[in-house]
Amino acid sequence: MDVHGRIREVLAETIREELAPEHQQLSTEDLIKALRQRGIIDDVMKELKFVTDVNETERTSAPKPSTHFVDREPPVLKKTNIDPTRRYLYLQVLGGKAFLEHLQEPEPLPGQICSTFTLCLHFRNQRFRSKPVPCACEPDFQDGFLLEIHKDNLGDGSKMVDATTMLSICDPVHMVLIKTDTFGETTLVASYFLEWRSVLAAENGITNVAVELLGVGTESKVSVGVLNIRLEMYPQLSKTLSSEITSTQFTLERQKTAEKERLFLVYAKQWWREYLQIRPTHNTRLVKIFAQDENGVNRPVCSYVRPLRAGRLLDTPRQAARFVSVLGHERAPVIGGGSGKQEQWCTLLAFLCRNKGDCEDHANLLCSLLLGFGLEAFVCVGTKAKGVPHTWVMTCGSDGTITFWESLTGHRYIHRPVNPDDPPLAEQPKPLYPYRTIGCIFNHQKFFGNCQPSDAVEVCVFDLHDESKWKPMSGEAIKSVCAPGATSSVPPSPPLCASTVDAAVTSNEIEVQLRILVSEHRKDLGLSTVWDDQLSYLLSPALAAYELERTTGVSAGNEEFQDAVRRAVPDGHTFKGFPIHFVHRNARRSFATCLRSPFCEEIICCRGDQVRLAVRVRVFAYPESACAVWIMFACKYRSVL
Repeated sequence: MDVHGRIREVLAETIREELAPEHQQLSTEDLIKALRQRGIIDDVMKELKFVTDVNETERTSAPKPSTHFVDREPPVLKKTNIDPTRRYLYLQVLGGKAFLEHLQEPEPLPGQICSTFTLCLHFRNQRFRSKPVPCACEPDFQDGFLLEIHKDNLGDGSKMVDATTMLSICDPVHMVLIKTDTFGETTLVASYFLEWRSVLAAENGITNVAVELLGVGTESKVSVGVLNIRLEMYPQLSKTLSSEITSTQFTLERQKTAEKERLFLVYAKQWWREYLQIRPTHNTRLVKIFAQDENGVNRPVCSYVRPLRAGRLLDTPRQAARFVSVLGHERAPVIGGGSGKQEQWCTLLAFLCRNKGDCEDHANLLCSLLLGFGLEAFVCVGTKAKGVPHTWVMTCGSDGTITFWESLTGHRYIHRPVNPDDPPLAEQPKPLYPYRTIGCIFNHQKFFGNCQPSDAVEVCVFDLHDESKWKPMSGEAIKSVCAPGATSSVPPSPPLCASTVDAAVTSNEIEVQLRILVSEHRKDLGLSTVWDDQLSYLLSPALAAYELERTTGVSAGNEEFQDAVRRAVPDGHTFKGFPIHFVHRNARRSFATCLRSPFCEEIICCRGDQVRLAVRVRVFAYPESACAVWIMFACKYRSVL
């Protein structure tokens, strides 16, 4: 209320008090100090509100239908408090152009389902997501993101950072463009690291940049489109830097990175030569020192793993394994035939935003989470049956127990090596795991090449201190290129985001859709459908128990479920149930899969006397909006012999 009036009063009072004795000059600092003493500045600051978009802060928008996006409500602008003692970078995306692949796209009609683009950003532990926009040659991105430059006590957060300090913050803004098709399938379109510090040399602290996005994988040299981006410092800088200073800084950083990478490459070549001299057959082992990311950049494998703490989103290592296993599995796409597997290890942000990736992406994420939970974890590179290359995760217990974790399923296997020198009649452990050979293991600090006589997993001894079994790489060399901030080519890893899926709402939606699909299918067969709601409800405990078993390995509550079903099914009646698990939320696709199972088809198409059908869906939401969807179809009918 009447802030100006109060400021005038305080200033008049201050001038009377301060100026009376010896008519000195009052500086701005003195006046601000006076205002601060009377608590007026704090009041004003509390009143300052800054408008940002609801989608980019915590993404707490109402649950959208999972199958498509229709913008029914006008975007609600949510207010966020801005702290005027902090520096912010306001990044606006003002539309795109030259997305030539979508040149022929017709204008979507209102309410029509269409493919959409979504832009995901990560900067210094903060993540943002744009509103989905229809795919077009000139997609209509109109979004603003408020990026805090000092977050989580990085540097001295109590004082306002100046331009020189900000010039030393070399974290880029990582931008990932995702396309979602009409069936809800996501593809990675582009991944780009934006150098934001050019704004430090711009007059008025505002700069406009046109960012050319390049494709991913095999198309990493092909332009996808251009985004118009406007960068603005908030509050404005008192003095900007000259463009010479910023360009010199960028050149220095590039040279430093290039030199570190060159030295590491020299070391890696030397290490590989030594490794081959142990045994000539080593050149056929899967020892992977470098891997290409989605932009076709070769990076040391150790840089793909980083201890990752999930905050309060995941509670146990096994829950982390379950979370990683419900992220979709998809091979990197290859244009044209050929059995060659296109290799593409994704940066963590690209993997999380797309919500699916190859086995390497899953293994890197699981290893990072297990390291975050304080375990000694490694990614293993080797093969499974028929010599198919594969990666999985291994943890070494403090008592020497070796556990393999399959990142695609969440299964765990204890490794008991076979001793090849044992007499032939000695009892040998039978391995349950699907892995055949192992070439190397690595995490964020260590890399070991397997130099045992055989690279078969079953005879492998994981004594990592014995250099005659595992040839180590120098920890210092790895640190020089893989430690956070060591080189500008290793992106900082983003935090996990909480799920935006409302599990109960989604469960209901899928269940309603499945009931309609079952009724229509039975109608086509000339059968009527009577649903038994009570029986449907009784299936819930079973679905909860299945998920609990997948997460913890412990099954519980089965007796109560069986007892309830026995009581619900009268004498002379038969009960049949069929549970199935999916990691997508598309009811039609799930139903088509279920019909391919003879057991399930028997339930859905059940004929007989007093047939009652039941279906129950239970969605379990995990971070990053990944979902485990359990569906159970059941029927009871009178047995007529």
